[in-house]
Amino acid sequence: MIGLTYIFGIGNTTAHKILEAAGVSEDIRVRDLTPDQEEKIRSQVENLKVEGDLRREVSLNIKRLQEIGSYRGMRHRRGLPVRGQHTKNNARTRKGKAVAIANKKK
Repeated sequence: MIGLTYIFGIGNTTAHKILEAAGVSEDIRVRDLTPDQEEKIRSQVENLKVEGDLRREVSLNIKRLQEIGSYRGMRHRRGLPVRGQHTKNNARTRKGKAVAIANKKK
């Protein structure tokens, strides 16, 4: 199960559902899988949007928000938090390293 979560777009819940649908035990290691089990898991994963396709869809969604000029699109463009967080004191991860204002001291 843990091996599946290394794929972008597959978390614990999705990995659990994939293994359940494929009829594979959750505590089996990847190296111990039979070719038949691998094929069942592969066929389940092919039905999902993962890796490059998912990354492309997310970036296109953000680009669309920016093009239509929505509030969320503007926040993405400016590099600020998108989901309503306060930014007076925090949001350092999103805003980047603090830049000192020159000649502010008296």
